[in-house]
Amino acid sequence: MPITETHEIHKRRFGRNLGVALCLVGFCTIIFGLTIAKIRQGSQMEAFDHQPRLSITPSVEASE
Repeated sequence: MPITETHEIHKRRFGRNLGVALCLVGFCTIIFGLTIAKIRQGSQMEAFDHQPRLSITPSVEASE
């Protein structure tokens, strides 16, 4: 027996589900954007310590 009539609670539940879905999509978009930004700048990073690569930083000679 299908429900043919839409009840008020169905509208409220749909609105809440839509809000949660939009928040989830927004969160995923932020994480994706941060990941892409990190990948683009990843050539300047080395290992897991996230320090600038010594091989590409200018060398400073010690003065005596």
